[in-house]
Amino acid sequence: MPTNELLAIKRTSHNVNACLMNNNNILLEQKKNGLLAKDGVSFLIPFAMITSCFALWGFANDITSPMVKAFSKIFRMSVTEGALVQVAFYLGYFVMAFPAALFIQRHSFKSGVLIGLGLYALGALMFIPAKAIGFYYPFLFAYFVMTCGLSFLETSCNPFIYCMGSEETATQRLNLAQAFNPMGCLAGLYVAMQFIQARMSPMDTATRSSLSDAQFNLIKDHDLSILIQPYVFIGALIILLLVLIRVTKMPNNGDTHSDKPLRQSLAELVTIRNYREGVVAQFFYVGAQVMCWTFIIQYGTRVFMNEGMSEKAAEILSQKYNIAALAVFTCSRFICTWFLKYIQPGRLLSILAILGMAAIGGVVFFTDRNGLYCLVMVSGCMSLMFPTIYGIALRGLGNNVKVGGAGLIMSILGGSVFPPLQAIIIDSGISLGSIPATNLSYVITFVCFLVVAVYGHRAFIRHNISHDYSK
Repeated sequence: MPTNELLAIKRTSHNVNACLMNNNNILLEQKKNGLLAKDGVSFLIPFAMITSCFALWGFANDITSPMVKAFSKIFRMSVTEGALVQVAFYLGYFVMAFPAALFIQRHSFKSGVLIGLGLYALGALMFIPAKAIGFYYPFLFAYFVMTCGLSFLETSCNPFIYCMGSEETATQRLNLAQAFNPMGCLAGLYVAMQFIQARMSPMDTATRSSLSDAQFNLIKDHDLSILIQPYVFIGALIILLLVLIRVTKMPNNGDTHSDKPLRQSLAELVTIRNYREGVVAQFFYVGAQVMCWTFIIQYGTRVFMNEGMSEKAAEILSQKYNIAALAVFTCSRFICTWFLKYIQPGRLLSILAILGMAAIGGVVFFTDRNGLYCLVMVSGCMSLMFPTIYGIALRGLGNNVKVGGAGLIMSILGGSVFPPLQAIIIDSGISLGSIPATNLSYVITFVCFLVVAVYGHRAFIRHNISHDYSK
């Protein structure tokens, strides 16, 4: 065989061997840095423990939404006054986010989780003295304390999950963890329907308004006794989880202790446009989510009472539609997490936001059950949004991830700002032709999804075209 041919064969063999070695190295790297592994260390058990917290704050969020209607009936208040439940609930997120970030920056994610669980349990158990006092505002304070704990949890758990693997798989990992959040939401809605709404006095709002003070107090004490039971139970369960996490060894990925002043971290963060816009998008998204899940009760009650149902029967049936919305949300979360393997997160985010806007159009213009079906389908569009916005906004933050995560948790304040605005429209009775005030109020949600769609599109451009998150 000629020498040239032998050399060619040797070169070819060398190239093949090099390709095989390169493929093997890639496979080994993928195995070492998978979805739940980094540098060959598996994070499956810590991931499962922390992910259980996602379900628990989902429970708190969605057992609370129906309480707007429940408290309005129990204390004979307007929808706007009842919506103060959501104000107190989401105000805790805003107030505690940066203190939580400073705490975990100096200590650890695990310490933040333990503090969060402790405050969550304390707030839930405060429903006992609130019921004994018998006034509305102690319940609002209990919600505030509870959500200070939830703020600690979300500020700690989201970046903790983000760091349990490579940055390339962080958004997918966050979506997987967040997929368990709606399971807790479903449990919260079910408990609210079966163990609170169904067991409260069937007396409607109009009849309650005509009661004497003595009769009113008897009904109120009965209904409050029913309302507090699930909160007391979840408080005891959280204490058990706190003990389990306390004795479980957790990874210290991302627990780089820093003495960097908060002012310096914030000054660095505000220069990153991708992050700034992410905080704004999260603010509007959370507002949209809370509005859709809080006022589906009012929306459905109007539809079903127009069909001839009693107020109580209409409320319970509306809650079943709320549960259906959460079921759609849960299924969509898993489906969309799979889609993230093939579609860039920003692109998928903008597509879902546009679909959400289209569904909200049906919510506004349909005045029968078709509008309620559209409202259920909106949840399928929302499923991906929170963790995806969170993951996109944290890109390129370096050692500012903890403080950056706190800013994104503070943006949950949107859940406190937008529902009262919607409640004011509902209470005002403003209509547009044949469109009732309840339907018209969802125009605010349409605007929220528009902001999310714009952010998703801009994030796609930054990632795929400019490769610069500061623009």
